[in-house]
Order: sequence, then C-alpha cells, then structure tokens
Amino acid sequence: MVYNLALNYVQNHEDAQEIAQDAFVAIYQSLDKFRHDASPTTWIYRITINRCLDHIKSRKRKKRFAVIYSIFGDGAPPEQPVFDHPGVKLEQKQEMERIFQCINELPYNQKTALLLSKTEHKSQAEIAAIMGLSVKAVESLVQRAKTNLADKLKQNEGKR
Repeated sequence: MVYNLALNYVQNHEDAQEIAQDAFVAIYQSLDKFRHDASPTTWIYRITINRCLDHIKSRKRKKRFAVIYSIFGDGAPPEQPVFDHPGVKLEQKQEMERIFQCINELPYNQKTALLLSKTEHKSQAEIAAIMGLSVKAVESLVQRAKTNLADKLKQNEGKR
C-alpha cells in the first residue's frame, strides 16, 4: 500500500522504495503520537503522502541548485527523474509517461485526490479522511483534477 502510493506519486521504482522506507521509519517513530481518531490506514496514507510531497520538493530544490551550479560550475545538466513504473508494460510506457507527466503538473491537492481515487480506489469519504477535507471538497478536487488533466492531455497532444 505504501510503496504503491509512492510509486504512483513519483513514477520511479527507486524513489518509491526510498519514500516507502522513509514513511515506515516515520510511522515507527510516530506510533506514540497516533491518536486513534482515524483508522491506522488513513494515518499511514497521510504520512506516505507527506513523504511523497517532501521528496518532490527536495527534488525540485536539487534541480534549482543544479541549474545554478551548471551556470556557474562545471556545466553539468540538472538530473532528470526517470519514468520507471514497473506496473506499466513496455508498449504502454510512452503513453503512460505522457499521462503521468500531465498528472504531475496538477496542483498537489488535485493530484493527491485523483491518485487516491483512481489508482488506490479509495472512496471519497476515505480520501476526505486521509486529506483532512470534507467529502464535498474531495468531490470538487477530483472533478477539477479530471478536467485539468483532460485539458493538459489535449494541450500535450497538440505539441506532438
């Protein structure tokens, strides 16, 4: 569950393993802080999502510094994340990479709601509990995510 969510969030096998490991360490270190006001699964999802967001922010920070360093340093190009999702068949890889690139452009809350809904098959009530939102807010986020994703895919199709 933790690894699959991380993998769908970052689309890279090695990064997902690292995030899952970080999430399990955080879960273990926070066991005494678990208040039992939500299910353990909801709590674990929230921790995993936070670790995914931390990882993405860290990667963006490293990319910024790599660009600055390439300008003033040895000219090394910034490291690009590799799409490495083991659940995607080779013949579908290019299309899935395009879809995930568009998903990655969504605002974090829309991306989270969409991934929990479509890849983790969570109900809107479960997503609301995980994200700390109302069911109506989740419904709106998922709908906006679908609309924005469709728009981005159309724009991306025009660039091909």
